[in-house]
Amino acid sequence: MTLSVSDLRVERAGRIILHPTSLDIEPGARIGLVGSSGSGKSTLGHALIDDLQRQGRVVAQVPQSPDEALDPLRTMAFHWREAEKALGLNHDKQRRQQLFSALRIEHGDLRKRPWGWSRGMQQRFVIAMALIGSPELIVLDEPTSALDPVVAADTMDLLDKFLSGRRTAMILITHDLGLAARRVSQLMVMDAGNIVENALTTDLLERPKTQAARALAAHRSWLELPC
Repeated sequence: MTLSVSDLRVERAGRIILHPTSLDIEPGARIGLVGSSGSGKSTLGHALIDDLQRQGRVVAQVPQSPDEALDPLRTMAFHWREAEKALGLNHDKQRRQQLFSALRIEHGDLRKRPWGWSRGMQQRFVIAMALIGSPELIVLDEPTSALDPVVAADTMDLLDKFLSGRRTAMILITHDLGLAARRVSQLMVMDAGNIVENALTTDLLERPKTQAARALAAHRSWLELPC
């Protein structure tokens, strides 16, 4: 079923951060939300999640750094149990094993605390937690910015493979056009709190229409990045 939001708007201290925005997201969509720092990407992501959750839709988020999702004083097993409880799910060892295997963290020791795992494994664990409830949409907000490029590429490859053929839609929020170009079929460009361009990835990269999109596409060095 299509996920729809209408007239999302965010104002802070009398200043409009996100101008009225409406979106329709098809099942299985792969969308990149790109733009310069401060353009409103993360604000739109949070507003979108809040609105869809109020509608009763199942939406998950992966933050920029695992530090935002994991308590350094709690074990990885504790985090997993709490995520299941938050979704009202019984513990399912087989589901956990399937997700861990898909993201190649099946050998991680759940008795350890986050700092006992590598940064890449921590972020894959956070992604696995986001997928526990088979969400209709997963929103990834700069999900690989805390990782080195090779680990980032591997992590996104594993997520792409897991989501392939599933109806879970994905929105990838990033300022890294190279990351988005390789992972999504549709790009939305934000500038000053507005979506100024929305097109198929290949069309936007080859024929950007707005200044914001042209500025992003002009930096061709992103083509050489592995992720």
